Amino acid sequence: FIDAIGSIPIFVNLRKKTGKIESGKAIIVAGTIMLVFLFFGDKILAFIDLDIHSFAIAGAFVVFIIALEMILGIDIHKTEEMKSASIIPIAFPLVAGVGALAATLSLRTENHEINIVIAILLNMIFVYIILKSSDFLSKKINEGTLMVLKKSFGIILLAISVKMFMTNLLYFINNFYKELN
Repeated sequence: FIDAIGSIPIFVNLRKKTGKIESGKAIIVAGTIMLVFLFFGDKILAFIDLDIHSFAIAGAFVVFIIALEMILGIDIHKTEEMKSASIIPIAFPLVAGVGALAATLSLRTENHEINIVIAILLNMIFVYIILKSSDFLSKKINEGTLMVLKKSFGIILLAISVKMFMTNLLYFINNFYKELN
């Protein structure tokens, strides 16, 4: 669930606001977060008494808010005081957000860990290329086109957040009915 292409308008906007994105730093932090969560995420969630479905619902809310920001053109999180957006919000929660972390844990049930590690590394390379090109893109994409892209990908992201929410809510509803019977 790393929407690098959909995040291009966000990356370009953050580059304009902060003037600097350290792509390498962002990717190392995001990749580390995802790899740690791949191997220890279930233990971390168990330690704080959470399950993956609750975590995914929380992720759906975060993705929902990011989508609303894109669609409505508002800033819910503050970015004015940042000198760089490399760690917050790029590495976390945009690249290694709750949705990506929940997806990483979900993938573990059906795939070998080495395949997931390779997928994470390939995604990090792809996101790195997107981040590096955000300066070039900010100069080549006019403001109107950027707005259309931002709102379009915002709607897609909103739909993804609703799907994440509904899928995990249905899990709780099904379990509730099973417990009643």
